[in-house]
Amino acid sequence: MKKFLFLAILISLKSYSQHNRFSGTWSNENCKNCKKEYIFTITIAQSNYAIYGTAEVTSEHKELNSGILEVSGHVYPLGDRAVIKLKDKDGISSSAVLITNEGVLQFTKRGGGDLVPKEIILNKLYE
Repeated sequence: MKKFLFLAILISLKSYSQHNRFSGTWSNENCKNCKKEYIFTITIAQSNYAIYGTAEVTSEHKELNSGILEVSGHVYPLGDRAVIKLKDKDGISSSAVLITNEGVLQFTKRGGGDLVPKEIILNKLYE
């Protein structure tokens, strides 16, 4: 009986951790309470603990446009936090932390080049 319960706990933990919370396209396009100096869009595909995708900052101001950024990173074991690295075509990179909570994604820049905003709340546009 103990072996059965242990096996059931392991299976439930494994299935909980494989929920891909970060997959989809996230953006601040639909933000109602923020200034619209730029639009940050990130498209992520999550496979177990790995994250890959693209990101882009678009703006009317040329100095804020980033072009297409390559995204790579990993998800922490509980699945609600991820660390990503964003890299542009010239090799300039910056790192950030993503935290998902109730359908929104909190993006917090940790360091690196000025490619992306320091902190932003993103809403999911589509899967």
